[in-house]
Amino acid sequence: MWYGEQVILCPVQREYLPKYVEWLNDWEVARFLMPGIPLPLNLEKETEWFESLGRDKENIVFAILTRADKQMIGNCGLHRIDLKNRSAVFGIFIGDKNYWGKGYGTDATRTMLKFAFEELGLNRVELWVYDFNTRAIRVYEKVGFQRDGVRRQGLYREGKFHDEILMCILRDEWMARQKAVDSG
Repeated sequence: MWYGEQVILCPVQREYLPKYVEWLNDWEVARFLMPGIPLPLNLEKETEWFESLGRDKENIVFAILTRADKQMIGNCGLHRIDLKNRSAVFGIFIGDKNYWGKGYGTDATRTMLKFAFEELGLNRVELWVYDFNTRAIRVYEKVGFQRDGVRRQGLYREGKFHDEILMCILRDEWMARQKAVDSG
């Protein structure tokens, strides 16, 4: 388990799956996620995903729990892990909307980056975010991600085209930020 200030990142448990299905079928949550999650999602499909986790060497997924009361509020992961090039793609969602805007996503992102750079020895962590997900963009910038590029009008959602923004953080950038936080 990995501990942040507000969150604990721990292995996904089978008993979390019904809550994931509920959240991923909530359009207010799912609209921010990258394509690939079929809607509607059912427990059978989520169980298949869960059972593949232990065999999957390219993806590491953690449940996000609150430190205060061990409430499961979402998940985050590193995907398409490439150990040769020491890179991965980051993904996160806070499914419990009662925890939106309260720093849990920021803390989970920081904690996952610590895992990526210190435990896995990665050099680059990237992500894709939609231009309308301004809350997530602020979080990513706050923890040190920088814009790397844009897939202009790469998404058609809710009746219009949206840009997909590529952001990344390098190990050296993350280490410099940690050093500044520690000394400051």
